[in-house]
Amino acid sequence: MAGGTRGVLDGVGLPAMTTDMSPRVPLADRALAERVRSVPPSGIRRFFDIAATMDDVISLGVGEPDFDTPRVIVEAGVESLREGRTHYTSNFGTLELRRALARHLDARYGVRYDAATEILITVGASEAVDLALRATCDPGDEVILHEPSYVAYVPAIVFAGGVVRHIATRFEDDFALDPAAVEAAITPRTKALFLGFPCNPTGAVLPVEVQDALAAIAVRHDLLVYSDEIYDRLAYGSYRHRAMSALPGMRERTILMGGFSKAYAMTGWRVGYVAAPANILEGLVKVHQYGIMSAPTTAQDAALAAIIEGEADVERMRLEYDRRRRLIVDGLNALGLDTFEPRGAFYAFPKVGSTGLTDDAFTERLLDEEHVAVVPGSAFGPSGAGHVRMCYATSYERLEEALVRIGRFVARVRSA
Repeated sequence: MAGGTRGVLDGVGLPAMTTDMSPRVPLADRALAERVRSVPPSGIRRFFDIAATMDDVISLGVGEPDFDTPRVIVEAGVESLREGRTHYTSNFGTLELRRALARHLDARYGVRYDAATEILITVGASEAVDLALRATCDPGDEVILHEPSYVAYVPAIVFAGGVVRHIATRFEDDFALDPAAVEAAITPRTKALFLGFPCNPTGAVLPVEVQDALAAIAVRHDLLVYSDEIYDRLAYGSYRHRAMSALPGMRERTILMGGFSKAYAMTGWRVGYVAAPANILEGLVKVHQYGIMSAPTTAQDAALAAIIEGEADVERMRLEYDRRRRLIVDGLNALGLDTFEPRGAFYAFPKVGSTGLTDDAFTERLLDEEHVAVVPGSAFGPSGAGHVRMCYATSYERLEEALVRIGRFVARVRSA
């Protein structure tokens, strides 16, 4: 009887008796999961911890709009609170916001989603990325990812149990992704292709022919595609953004992610979204409901106002970013820091090797000597080495002053 009972108890997870008396590894050394220990801290953070202790710092580091959230959006949030909308929404988010997003995606990109079953409101695009990966990656699944790319992508893949397969992009190609390199990286374990365009940190976009080729590869090899399009509204020059899911054969295999932080200057509101086929979204909602429940109600109401009434503000801010883009790109090239023309987002990604410094050394010394904060390109992947990321989401006047300081620094370093 005792043996039978013990077998049942062991089967539901109670530890079996053991006589092994070998010493255990201390808890302090084994508390964190190996996949967490294997991921280094963000390469961005340490520079801003230092900058926070200094006076008169011009920060070109944090990827955040310097504009306040437009008043019409703020007022919608305030009214939401006054009306007592302080309770949970559906796990999917408010139906009103999902319907507005469905209309928005159809009108802009010609891709249709069912608001009831194919759109999920998330806590920022960051949660959207996390959900997409955790709901679809099995241990050992390979995900092809371009680099340099946003610092959170690799950790999100690793935390989900996936394996990252990097594809390098190059300054000489305007950091566009090479379809041939993508296809060559595909193995029997490849599950998905991850795209983040317009790109943080480079400002690169996918040319039409490249995007078409990537879509064809995804269809040919039956790949899932994660497409983070948080910067879709910040496009410049002749570039016109196309949603990946709008391309032939892509809707049924694309998890489209976006949000309100960048274009609508709503970083602190934390509202994002996922659009995907119902059978895929069902899995994401399952992860979301156990971890989050629902995105903040007030923030969802503000996001609804953003879609309905915020277009003029989006265009006003985009035009100002474009003006700053020309200033920073032309200014850096004039200083001999080769900078390709970014067509999206709000980042410049100049080469700094002509100064004789690594990107880490350039970043540290520029902050220490001239109080200008930038981010080393190597924080975004090996292909970023020798570059730094400069965010031009700060005032035109501050950018002018930053260029003066950078010019002074570069001249001093080169003459040393």
